[in-house]
Amino acid sequence: MNESLICANLSVGDEGVLRFAGQDVRALAGYYGTPLYLMDERRIRDNCRRYRRAAEESFGGQSCVLYASKAASFRYIYEIVNEEGLHVDVVSPGEIHTAAAAGFPMERVWFHSNNKSDEDIAYAVEMRVGFFVVDCMEELEALDRIAGEAGIRQDVLLRVTPGIDPHTFEAVATGKVDSKFGFPMADGQADEAFHAALRAENLALRGFHCHVGSQVFDSDVFLLSAEVMLDYMARLRAETGYVAERLDLGGGYGVRYLPEQPELDIEGNIACVGAFIRKKCAALGYPMPAISLEPGRSIVADAGLTLYTVGAVKRILGLVNYVSVDGGMTDNVRYAMYHAPYTVLPADRMNEPRDTVFSVVGRCCESGDVIQPGVPLPDGIRRGDLIAVCTTGAYNYSMASNYNRIPRPPVVMLRDGDCFTAVRRESLEDLLRLDA
Repeated sequence: MNESLICANLSVGDEGVLRFAGQDVRALAGYYGTPLYLMDERRIRDNCRRYRRAAEESFGGQSCVLYASKAASFRYIYEIVNEEGLHVDVVSPGEIHTAAAAGFPMERVWFHSNNKSDEDIAYAVEMRVGFFVVDCMEELEALDRIAGEAGIRQDVLLRVTPGIDPHTFEAVATGKVDSKFGFPMADGQADEAFHAALRAENLALRGFHCHVGSQVFDSDVFLLSAEVMLDYMARLRAETGYVAERLDLGGGYGVRYLPEQPELDIEGNIACVGAFIRKKCAALGYPMPAISLEPGRSIVADAGLTLYTVGAVKRILGLVNYVSVDGGMTDNVRYAMYHAPYTVLPADRMNEPRDTVFSVVGRCCESGDVIQPGVPLPDGIRRGDLIAVCTTGAYNYSMASNYNRIPRPPVVMLRDGDCFTAVRRESLEDLLRLDA
């Protein structure tokens, strides 16, 4: 069956077996078992390099690209992005600890979160993270106190919500006025936080941060965000003389989950944003701040593939056909949360006609445990066949759970024809480790 596969790192072998990053997925499933997360290291590195090169060319040498590590956080990921010269943003002490365990330089770590406890703040200060992205007044006050107790002056950005609707999933829209994140501009809270940060004895306000949403396929949202933020920064300069050194526009560039979705031109989009910012700064007479972006999904999503083994096939005449696999919402909860789309393939029967529509479902004791409905598969699909779900490198491992007391799958890295375990498969004994 001839087809255009959704990711460039996919191909089909002579026997109709899917190949990922040049490797036979049937052989990988046979060796490691399923469910199985596969990650293409070369693709991750290529994506890092594309972002870093584009940012340097479009924003200048003071720019930086931060990997949004909530997309996939484990030690080896931090080793990769460190070697590729990226910074990282983190949202918890657990992510800080994992980055530190990988040897990631703490001065290139930026700490997010809309609710950092005193313990979180103290740990991050102790670890000497580079920046706090301050999200609320309580955090600003606590950080000023804790930094003072530690005898340091902490660099901070203020997260501002510019009131922009990104036209994306409601659940991942983060820049609107009523978002739980950041200080709203519209009601004056951003101004209040700005003046409080300037007064804080133990904080150094270096600039501003905003993040509008996810799965954005063009630069319109970033252009509007930049315009709103630069106008805001120019007003503050006129009123107080303060000039921001940095502007972080967040992340959100989308990835291709379905063939009909566009493939993002990262270089072209970033060049467009850079040109707009330079022109806007010139018009305002404002010094060009160091611009940051925070890609996560678009670094790792298309570097991931998940393999499952079919356990059961059920046909309910005139209603629906089910293919049940040995994973589910424990290793990919995104359909249950967002009705997120995925491309699903019969990994070891790629040359056969896909003439019957199935719902691919998981093994959990929940009716909402669905990987993807409406999937065309060979009519003769049966127990023991392999199912591949594409573009699963982002938010699949990081959202995995032990619901129904199911162990989490391993993460296996594929690199230059070789493979190795980056995160081992959980065992039944691992499930008892924390039981008292």
